[in-house]
Amino acid sequence: MEEKKNKRYIYLPIIFALIFIAGMFLGIRLISGSSSLGKQTILFSLGLGKYDKLNDVLNYIQGSYVDSVSREQLTEDAISSLLDKLDPHSVYITAAEFNEANDPLVGSFDGIGVEFRIQRDSIVVMNVIPGGPSESVGVKAGDRIVKVDGKNVAGIKITNNDVMKKLKGKRGTKVKIHVFRRGIKKLFEIPITRGVIPTYSLDIAYMLTKNIGYIKLSKFSATTHDEFVSALLKLKAKGMIKLILDLRDNGGGYLQAAEDLADEFLGDGKLIVYTKGMHKPKATVYATDKGDFETGQLVILINEFSASASEIVTGAIQDNDRGTIIGRRSFGKGLVQEQVKLYDGSAVRLTIARYYTPTGRCIQRSYANGTEEYYNQFYNQFIDGELENPDSIKFADSLKFKTPKGKIVYGGGGIMPDVFIPLGKDENSKYFISLFNKGLIFLFAFDFTDKKRQNIKDKYINAVGFIKGFTVDDALFNEFIEYSGKNGVKKDEIGIALSRKNIKMYLKAFIGRNIFKDEAFYPVIQDVDYTLKKAINVIDTLK
Repeated sequence: MEEKKNKRYIYLPIIFALIFIAGMFLGIRLISGSSSLGKQTILFSLGLGKYDKLNDVLNYIQGSYVDSVSREQLTEDAISSLLDKLDPHSVYITAAEFNEANDPLVGSFDGIGVEFRIQRDSIVVMNVIPGGPSESVGVKAGDRIVKVDGKNVAGIKITNNDVMKKLKGKRGTKVKIHVFRRGIKKLFEIPITRGVIPTYSLDIAYMLTKNIGYIKLSKFSATTHDEFVSALLKLKAKGMIKLILDLRDNGGGYLQAAEDLADEFLGDGKLIVYTKGMHKPKATVYATDKGDFETGQLVILINEFSASASEIVTGAIQDNDRGTIIGRRSFGKGLVQEQVKLYDGSAVRLTIARYYTPTGRCIQRSYANGTEEYYNQFYNQFIDGELENPDSIKFADSLKFKTPKGKIVYGGGGIMPDVFIPLGKDENSKYFISLFNKGLIFLFAFDFTDKKRQNIKDKYINAVGFIKGFTVDDALFNEFIEYSGKNGVKKDEIGIALSRKNIKMYLKAFIGRNIFKDEAFYPVIQDVDYTLKKAINVIDTLK
């Protein structure tokens, strides 16, 4: 009897979710969401008839339960639980979370235009977005925001979400911040009128050599294609004839953005991707006659955190024999979501199809063992040795596919690169990983920059000057090692010797980024980026 009772409790969240679906899906407009097909539609009533048994159950709980309950909270918990049972990518987004979840993909939001970090319980401005409201009123990188609209925000254990709520807001509205700035004894007030703040998906674009260009994308948003084309044309004007596209750590985004990007590389009529689901007809996407890099040599970099839209582009390039893929096996997310915005401002992202690469591969990894196991992939790959040796990866013969030129490619879980790059010994050494996991390289670089910001800006003027002139000497390196020892990472002479070059490079890169942004970050770590080095060697041999 007790076992049956427990089973009923297990199914209660699903019952509540069905109540919500039955009552609220009338006249809801479908909008484009993460990896969605981008079609507009209307969902109609489910037509359950006069007797709504599920709603009666919810009414009974609300009217008879021993303690007070929130019908709204029950509904939200129920829908979240229901979607969680389906797959790892079907999710419920509350009204409060909606803008935060969608702003990175839309390409803009309303706010004051700063990048910040909570450092020692205070809000520190890391960068001021060019052309934004904060730049126009004199806010500077390194400023500490102490008050917002007269209320103290320092030393109160404020969270990132709390900061966003205070600083973001509808364009045209005003907010007053009180700022502490080094060299000025008193706090001073800065009134800011909120405006539209652009977000970018392109991290960096620059020339690696006289003829090899490099572009790194962090996500696929509504503005990705325009950003990419603009950067591509600028690099071509500088003499680029070969391109390395870096999609490492790119978790995806809009399917449309991936399709548009792949079209830049593929000739007219080439298959890019197709999708299909039980309730969705097969939808096929082909390249058009428009494309600004259909013939130049192309290399794409991926790793275990490249997913979704990144895998669409990579799969299209690999399956069409258009370029060379270098790195480690990608994440393996081959599910397509549609986003439905509900009447109260919340939304549901529901998996409605799978996508397939041109050879017919579905590269979605199994999620049969649950969401937690699904997202523990990196740990499992590390333990199994996959990140060091591709031979540890086992593929069934049924998952083998052939490209038009006869190359064997695999489905069943991510995209295997054509050239495998293992984690380097210094990348996975215990000492180096400990420094990164604790964020000590970043924190030390931040403190150093905070003290020396103006001196560095005056001395090096721009990113190019910094890259050429600034060095992490032995004195600064040893200061960092002592700092790390005092902050939880015990001094390890073997680990230090093994990772010395990497530590110095990342210290310089983070210092450079704090002042000159990514223009002084990626060109610095290029020297210890073994995957990129291999890509340069490979693309140099391609004709």
